[in-house]
Amino acid sequence: MAVKNETAPILDMEAALERVGGDEDLLKEIGALFLQEFPPAISALRTAVASRDPKRIEGKAHSLKGSVSTFGSGMAFQHTLDLELQGRSGDLTAVDSNLERAELSLACLCSELQKLIS
Repeated sequence: MAVKNETAPILDMEAALERVGGDEDLLKEIGALFLQEFPPAISALRTAVASRDPKRIEGKAHSLKGSVSTFGSGMAFQHTLDLELQGRSGDLTAVDSNLERAELSLACLCSELQKLIS
């Protein structure tokens, strides 16, 4: 697994704004879209983990990782990367605890995004 940075920001506004060319309205739109798409995405990842399907874990985690990278969310990115790498390797030894960490960091990101768009 990659090295974790437990001090990484939940939502790095500077990095997120840089990714959207400084357009705060666009960032808010992308945040709102993420919040709409998040429930089915995390549900699909949970299902993949529950079924112990490495390929699906890898794919679903990869998709979420790509989405959270927009927001400079270090921990959510790291936790979804961990799940993606587990799926790729097929070693699902700690997949349940990694899913819990990912869910927690993603919930924190969602909370920050909700504040951003309101």
